[in-house]
Amino acid sequence: MFSRQASGLSRRLRFVSRAVAPSRLASGNNSSRSLFCENNSRFSSSHKGNLTLWALLSGQVGILLGMNSNISMAESVSVDKSVSQNDFGEAYLSGLRKIEDGSVISNEHTSKWRIFTDNGRDLFQKGKFDEAESYFLSALQEAKEGFGERDPHVASACNNLGELYRVRKTYDKAEPLYLEAINILEESFGPEDIRVGAALHNLGQFYLGQRKLEEARACYERSLKIKGRVLGLGHPDYANTMYHLGVVLNLLGKEKDSEALIQDSIRILEECGLGESVTCIRRMKYLAQILIRSNRLPEAENVQRKSLHVLELAKGWESLDTVLAAEELALTLQSIGNLSESRELLERCLEVRKKILREDNIQVSANMLHLARNAMLNSNKLRKRNITEANIELDKAKNLLDNSIRIAQKVLNNLRSNMSGPQIGGEVHAAVVILLQSIDAFGLVEITKHEMQEPKEETATPREAEIALSQLLTIFKEPGIRRAVLKSPELKAEYLSCLKHLLNLFSQSATDEILKLKEEIELVEPDLSSDKRRRK
Repeated sequence: MFSRQASGLSRRLRFVSRAVAPSRLASGNNSSRSLFCENNSRFSSSHKGNLTLWALLSGQVGILLGMNSNISMAESVSVDKSVSQNDFGEAYLSGLRKIEDGSVISNEHTSKWRIFTDNGRDLFQKGKFDEAESYFLSALQEAKEGFGERDPHVASACNNLGELYRVRKTYDKAEPLYLEAINILEESFGPEDIRVGAALHNLGQFYLGQRKLEEARACYERSLKIKGRVLGLGHPDYANTMYHLGVVLNLLGKEKDSEALIQDSIRILEECGLGESVTCIRRMKYLAQILIRSNRLPEAENVQRKSLHVLELAKGWESLDTVLAAEELALTLQSIGNLSESRELLERCLEVRKKILREDNIQVSANMLHLARNAMLNSNKLRKRNITEANIELDKAKNLLDNSIRIAQKVLNNLRSNMSGPQIGGEVHAAVVILLQSIDAFGLVEITKHEMQEPKEETATPREAEIALSQLLTIFKEPGIRRAVLKSPELKAEYLSCLKHLLNLFSQSATDEILKLKEEIELVEPDLSSDKRRRK
């Protein structure tokens, strides 16, 4: 029977590659999923002679994107996730401060407007949006009463309020405010003024957050032209708009143009002494994603090594930022086939995570899953040369997966209260994916171990694989976990993929197990199909 299983291995393993990359950022889901699908295509073409390798590599992207939302597109462009001084536009604020500091006659309205504006900005940056909104509305009223409907102070108040509504995703209120601010600034200073350029950048952020890509592109291109002329081609604010335009072009499928802009934006920051800034590191991560997507792994490796080196110098290894950068590099190295260095990095990441976080943290579980995949790939490499060493690697993988499953289950048990609400928390999402992929990999380990024993006659499906199946069905019949899965199309797809993979791992003699799997698939699959139709 196992010889028949071996001959059908390529057919069975295709299900491993269908893992869906969950993201805690709704705005980042599509790009994450797109990147993951692109990686699947890449591996299927570049490892045709080694489908086990392809199957194991393809799953790692989903876990990395699911666990580390800071490398997803939405976080990289600061859309609806982080509020910084740059969100207002430093040049824009600088220009407005000139007005505030004496270019008009001070009066009672000037003083009130300034107080409302400064307090609103301070609260906005602290994330106290309700209080900030009240101050910004008061600033807008004072500006109109004190300076007139078409005064630049009104433009400032409109822009600040528009930024707040953008971050809160109240898009219908934000857009008219942005457009009003730009119109007033153009009337007051001319269409090529730097304040107009900064306001256009903010409007581009607004459109990008809604994935109105052509509108965002037009705003960024015009803003870039103005900033380049006024500030110069080596200014960090010019580089900021350049980077965001690069992100838009990447989402539009113009990867070469996007890559050139992002590389230039990184170069400008480095030349300005900002090469170790969080902004520069974030841009390097995004550039690495583009390179991976286009199957330029050695170039991605170089960018990731550079990013890791900067973080090692700036923060040391006792930082989760450094750990995440090392993990990204490790998975790229694993994709290339450098399993030894990849393992060293992953083991160091695990050591640091256990020290900084609790040993039962979900990131520790994900790290163990990555290491288990590394061991499985190494076993596959050793299989033809040394069966004993190959089996040792599989035993390592099995132990890591046991622990990964245990931690993910514990995390889910502790998060039961978050599974009943309308939204699924990011940690719940990640824990479900890690649990599914760990159980899936566990079943594959057991099948592989039995295949390597080369039995002379057909035997039943390995008992350990049956236990994995039983564990999977038991866990996902628990009401809280099942509700969480059924609420999320991504989790349903992941669960269905795991069920189908396990179905193909079982021998035809395992009638009861096959029947259980088919029944569960028949329950989940129609629901997932309905989700897909609703999204079209």
